[in-house]
Amino acid sequence: MVADLGDGAALLYIDRIFLHERTGSVSLQELKAKNRPVRHKEHVFVTMDHIVDTFPGRGDKTLMPSGTDFITSTRATATEAGLNLFDVTDERQGIVHVVSAEQGITLPGFTQVCPDSHTCTLGALGALAWGIGSSEGEHALATKTLAVTKPKSMRVGFTGTLGYGVTSKDMILHLIGKYGAAGGSGYAITFTGPAIAALPQENRFTICNMAVEFGAFAGVIPPDETTFDYVKGRPYAPQGAAFDAAVASWRLLNDDADAVYDREIVVDCSDIVPTITWGTSPGQTSRIDGVVPNPSDAKDANTRGSMDKALEYMDVTPGQKLEGLAIDAAFIGSCTNSRLSDLRAVAAVVKGRHVSPNLKKAVIVPGSTQVKRAAEREGLHEIFKAAGFEWRESGCSMCFNAGGESMGEKWRVVSSTNRNFENRQGPKTRTHLASPTTVAASALAGAIADVRKLG
Repeated sequence: MVADLGDGAALLYIDRIFLHERTGSVSLQELKAKNRPVRHKEHVFVTMDHIVDTFPGRGDKTLMPSGTDFITSTRATATEAGLNLFDVTDERQGIVHVVSAEQGITLPGFTQVCPDSHTCTLGALGALAWGIGSSEGEHALATKTLAVTKPKSMRVGFTGTLGYGVTSKDMILHLIGKYGAAGGSGYAITFTGPAIAALPQENRFTICNMAVEFGAFAGVIPPDETTFDYVKGRPYAPQGAAFDAAVASWRLLNDDADAVYDREIVVDCSDIVPTITWGTSPGQTSRIDGVVPNPSDAKDANTRGSMDKALEYMDVTPGQKLEGLAIDAAFIGSCTNSRLSDLRAVAAVVKGRHVSPNLKKAVIVPGSTQVKRAAEREGLHEIFKAAGFEWRESGCSMCFNAGGESMGEKWRVVSSTNRNFENRQGPKTRTHLASPTTVAASALAGAIADVRKLG
């Protein structure tokens, strides 16, 4: 903390700032117009991910009419300012929250901001990371500080062990479905418990990624040996004796047993099965073997109204089974689920099988160029292509249609992304959020499917 501003607000020092081509150029241009330099430019990173095409052989051109302008403008302003730029053809390019972790740019105990709401993904490394607006980005670039009102604290403990076919995506969807999309509003959440401790690092990113879909300011998982092993040896991480010294300090960032939180939630993992959304909010979820709920059972009129609206948009009815509901497309990617471990899990499901001939599109987009290269070294891309999936370059792609590419009108899509709002993936597109393995199983069946039944 740089200064106590009173009334619960503080001026925080910002360790790392990450920008992307959709909003980053705005902050940089405003800074330039005011003739203010970037403070500590070595701590500022820029990547091309939101608008850039993911088609093979891509360049600066995009399906979005003005997309090229965003890319070239960001490149020019970032280069002029002397920032760390991961350009379209750079081997370090990728989705901002993926490359920030894999390059070792985010470290335990850091504060990090980015003009993107899913910056909270990086809390899985024990960092305090949150999304900001363009004006806040300008202030952070110029001063390396931001004024923040301290959020309330919440601890979510996941007890027990995960059942067969259950993933970290199911854990967070279950939590949001049970407590609502505003259940974490106003809180910074610490995720703990034996089930969290048992998760590999890449799966932890999925949990923290969707903290914002729970309404939270940020989500954090205290760093442990799994975290330290993940960070060690990464390009921007400390090396040698400096790394050992850093780990000694990072061990202090644990969740004290006697810590007092404003709210505590305990989730028994034996209650979690593969989970999927039925509506237009990440909070409108169901068991994969469940049914669409009835608005008449809603707790209040507002909830009932939003459920009625979602039912109409999604073209589903109360009591309808989700399993077996025909789909038009499948999408695997985004900052939620596009890492190497996600792709390995998908490959295990689809190997030797083929997507349904009824599907109009089945796409897999890796989260970074490094992930893409690693997957190709393992031959995963050949498995995907043999199964009938498109294999793309890295980027945000059809997590939403900012880059100009979208799913078809009123298509029903099973997606490993984080948001299922109206028109998110295309005009009137109906998106069901699920884990990568559920998406893969559904692509094979041509309908929403329970991956546990594949064996």
